[in-house]
Amino acid sequence: MKFHLRGHLAYQVDGPATVISSLHAMRSAGQEISHESFLTSRPVRYGELEAGPGQNRFSRLSVDEPGDLTIDYSATAETSSGPVPRPLAEQSGPGSLSADVIPYLFPSRYCQSDMLREEAANRFPARGDIYGQVEAVVDWIAQNVDYLAGSTEEQTSALEVLDRRCGVCRDFAHLAIAFCRALTIPARYTTVYAHRLDLPDFHACFEIHTGGSWYLFDATSLAPLNGLVRISVGRDASDAAVASLFGGIQGIGLSAACDFVGENFIPIFRDDLRQAGHAFQLS
Repeated sequence: MKFHLRGHLAYQVDGPATVISSLHAMRSAGQEISHESFLTSRPVRYGELEAGPGQNRFSRLSVDEPGDLTIDYSATAETSSGPVPRPLAEQSGPGSLSADVIPYLFPSRYCQSDMLREEAANRFPARGDIYGQVEAVVDWIAQNVDYLAGSTEEQTSALEVLDRRCGVCRDFAHLAIAFCRALTIPARYTTVYAHRLDLPDFHACFEIHTGGSWYLFDATSLAPLNGLVRISVGRDASDAAVASLFGGIQGIGLSAACDFVGENFIPIFRDDLRQAGHAFQLS
């Protein structure tokens, strides 16, 4: 499938500042990125780098003079994401995981899985397959946590979301990741451009690892799974933030769009996968 991507960030600069942004969509064997454009509203010192567990693509911009600054990214993405047979195997444990997966078992800044082990074990007992256990986690979050824009801030952690029972997409992902890791299921945070997302914003989901592969989940169900284009992955939002700010600068606006190029887009949601006995893999 082909999508046209757009990302927009707006800032007020008060003094020397640096922005490390993650607007560029990830390149992978199943996700081809072309026709990229990256524009700023005024001259900046600029460089690109790849870093992190998923080779996330970052842009580093530095400015000295006060004033407004906008950043606009656009690209075309062709993806091969889609439903796959639901994995049925039980996880064989950390002893068989590859080195690149191991970090996604550990607690992180926003996903304090070490503090949720007892609760996770009581709420989500083993059910014979890892995927089914994660489905139970996602169902519980969808039924017990309200999606409420503006109810949390960028410092809100999974424990706080569990206590407040409300949040936005990154909070849903953080809580799901924390529960999964508490159950010894590797889980990672994923930011995406999302087609048919109700809000013109970037979106956060999560992926779990079982049977040698990663599988995508979205506890919010705000966008079809086959309308997602991966931007970055990490242990939590601290690894995969759309932008990190340093110095005299503050954000004043952002937006994102992911438009399907073609006809007859047929959306796929969590319930569709369940009825068909499928899982979903992001390219």
